[in-house]
Amino acid sequence: MEETHKKPRIIFHIDMNSFYASVEIALHPEWRGKPLAIAGKPEERHGIVVTSSYEARKMGVRTTMTVQEAKKKCPQLIVKHPDFVQYRAISERLFQLLGQYTPLVEKASIDEGYLDMTDEMNGIPAAELAKDVQEQIMQHFRLPCSVGIAPNKFLAKMASNMKKPLGITILRKRELPEIMWPMPIGRMHGIGPKTEEQMKALGIATIGDLAQYDSKRIAARFGISGQRLYQHANGIDDRPVDPDAWESYKSIGHSVTLSRDSKSIAVISSTLDSLSEKLAQKIRREHVVSYELTVMIRYQNWETVTRRLSTVQPFCRKEEIKSYALNVFRKQWSGKAVRLLGITLSAFQPVGASTKQLDLFSYEQDAAKESLIKLVDQVNEKFGDGALKPAAILFEDRRIKSSENKRKK
Repeated sequence: MEETHKKPRIIFHIDMNSFYASVEIALHPEWRGKPLAIAGKPEERHGIVVTSSYEARKMGVRTTMTVQEAKKKCPQLIVKHPDFVQYRAISERLFQLLGQYTPLVEKASIDEGYLDMTDEMNGIPAAELAKDVQEQIMQHFRLPCSVGIAPNKFLAKMASNMKKPLGITILRKRELPEIMWPMPIGRMHGIGPKTEEQMKALGIATIGDLAQYDSKRIAARFGISGQRLYQHANGIDDRPVDPDAWESYKSIGHSVTLSRDSKSIAVISSTLDSLSEKLAQKIRREHVVSYELTVMIRYQNWETVTRRLSTVQPFCRKEEIKSYALNVFRKQWSGKAVRLLGITLSAFQPVGASTKQLDLFSYEQDAAKESLIKLVDQVNEKFGDGALKPAAILFEDRRIKSSENKRKK
């Protein structure tokens, strides 16, 4: 029987350089070459820097700094509020362009993605084709990007991080001992600060240390994620480039008609709580987070109002969804009796690809809460919604009831 050999894969990882800041500079050419920061609430001194241009980074401006701190480092800093509608629109067009190179394009986040170029090379050297991708993106959008080229997704991601901005890096498996293994373990994709600390406690200081560690001990200490990290450190990653990974759906929503028209904040809050619970369960099952929420209000005269909120932070928990929805409702409510309420979530991103850019707490700390969240879900499924509630929600319920009682008096 004749032995068949699989064609070696050629994966590109496209990583847009300082995407939000680069978009703003493309839209405002007069800012080119100047230090720029994108920040939440830049008008307030405690607004937090989301990202910054490379000029600002050279002056010491860093993500999670307050605007006040950033301006101390760089007095001439230009500060711009993020325009997520614009960023997402450009991202959509960007991935349409990448789709002209191969149908196998996986959007990993708003500003990065994987291309499986295995069957698309046609004798063209990989670096030459990557240069063409860079030039096309620059020509169409005036945006810089880095390209990592490797036989799998993990190595391609590591490669794209090695040279920024406008870098092109090829990383081959045989080069791992010289290029990747000497890197500090904290620079490995998939390892956060807490995992880095735990790895170092085991004597794993570099990626090479992990690659040569006892795989059984890693699995026993870190579970399935540890096994995956061990394989990645050895250059093993069989994940396909999946065009459907990013948008299995555009949006999800739930709405409910109240049992009777109501002006009661307590009734409205309870309704939003129930809707938020359903949505939270849905997106947790799909392993995604959302960056956008829309609230629909229908009054007794059938007048319908919808308002959308885009967030810097990804969110997925019930209390987050309810808090955003209630704030939107309060700002838009005319005071008339409400007949129907609805919440829709959109702008999704896989949990593994999302980053809390403005959160001073790490995702590891969020993950520590996951077992508690699952316990709450299990109890509520068995004994009914609301059997267990977070303290913040109980406090909000108590505050609403107090407000309702004062209104009645």
